[in-house]
Amino acid sequence: MTSAQNAYRIRPTHKAHLRADAAWALFQILEHGHSSREIMPLVFERTPKAKDRAWLQESVFGVLRVLPRLQVYLRLLLEKPLKSQQKIIEHVIMLGMFQSAFMRTSSHAAVSETVEAVKVLKAPQLSGLVNAILRRFEREKIVEHEITQAHAKVNLPKWLFRTLSEAYPENIDSLCEQMNAKAPLFLRINLMEIGLPDYCELLNKAQIAHEIHPPRTVLIKQNVEIPSLPLYESGGFSVQDYAAQKSADLLQVQPGEVVLDACAAPGGKTGAIIEACPALGHIYAMDTDEHRQSKTRENLKRLNHTKRLKARLTIVNGDASDPASFSSLPLFDKILLDAPCTATGIIRKHPDIKWHRKASDVEAICQLQQKILANCWAQLKPGGVLLYATCSILPQENSQQITAFLASHSDASLLAIQGHEHDQQVGWQILPGEQNMDGFFYARLIKSL
Repeated sequence: MTSAQNAYRIRPTHKAHLRADAAWALFQILEHGHSSREIMPLVFERTPKAKDRAWLQESVFGVLRVLPRLQVYLRLLLEKPLKSQQKIIEHVIMLGMFQSAFMRTSSHAAVSETVEAVKVLKAPQLSGLVNAILRRFEREKIVEHEITQAHAKVNLPKWLFRTLSEAYPENIDSLCEQMNAKAPLFLRINLMEIGLPDYCELLNKAQIAHEIHPPRTVLIKQNVEIPSLPLYESGGFSVQDYAAQKSADLLQVQPGEVVLDACAAPGGKTGAIIEACPALGHIYAMDTDEHRQSKTRENLKRLNHTKRLKARLTIVNGDASDPASFSSLPLFDKILLDAPCTATGIIRKHPDIKWHRKASDVEAICQLQQKILANCWAQLKPGGVLLYATCSILPQENSQQITAFLASHSDASLLAIQGHEHDQQVGWQILPGEQNMDGFFYARLIKSL
């Protein structure tokens, strides 16, 4: 059973209460290792009002973004760490401190509502402690306490700050700032359903501020709930970062070609490839996670691609790191390998990634990438093109991975991405915030005839 399936087996047992729900979400994410993508829907379903769901998102993600600072404050104010089932109250306290310091919540509201959350979470015996800590936080202006550790100043884990400082010494400050910023909301308009000008007219009628990026992209410039946007149910758009949208353009699929999206779930890039070349011969969307593959099916059905392509679309439950998964598949003209990675390029979108990844993960992930890359390369036709992609900004997973692959495969050469590669640079490394994009990496490889 996957972690996502496990997450959906748990539910909050306390009565619905915004601050208690936010603390419960933080507890599940930070203490039990669940991802925000798994946990947040469980608290949203208890929250009927859109403004309250927005508050939950801002509060939980906000705490995750500045967690090291809040932990410093907590250590100053809490004599002994709380243990066992009481541990969740530490998250209540950090939430209260975040409200007071970063959300401009009034001191009275931050204290009283946080204390009420303690009672809702069935720990009334700790309400006095929480009340005293938050009042002292305000009275002693703890938020002005100097943070001395370099990694804590920029709200990153120590290992990640060290790795990025070595890789990007000249722009580490701006990089950290961007990684802790809020992510923009980009839409990829499904031009098979509606033209870009017509969709923007629907946004105008709905009074939704936006910015146009032809030929198919819109940046939404205000807070919205995705399902409330025009044509969501009928497949008028997909939510996809501007960097991720580049995959279909760089793959350059031609009519009649047979294509593999090797690590496809939940199908965002599969849809983009179909929309960029509706006349492709056949596209296979492979992924090893059956739960996430169900999302691939849902997404492609919502976009009407399942009906449109019919027999030219095949969804494969297979492990790209296992050669046996390719045994029944054809050779491919084009392969998109959006490889498993540390996801360090999308931390601003999913700040819990910072606290789930460890330095020891990198080597194991690189080995997995190497296996998948070799298997996909064996399945590529001579003259075919493989586009390697990650949402990472670590060189080990990106330029170093491709350099090593080129050195060990004489039939592989770079097909340069115009303007982004030169003798000293392998691939196109996008850093968070460049043209408002997520952190992403692309390298395009061509197989000799």
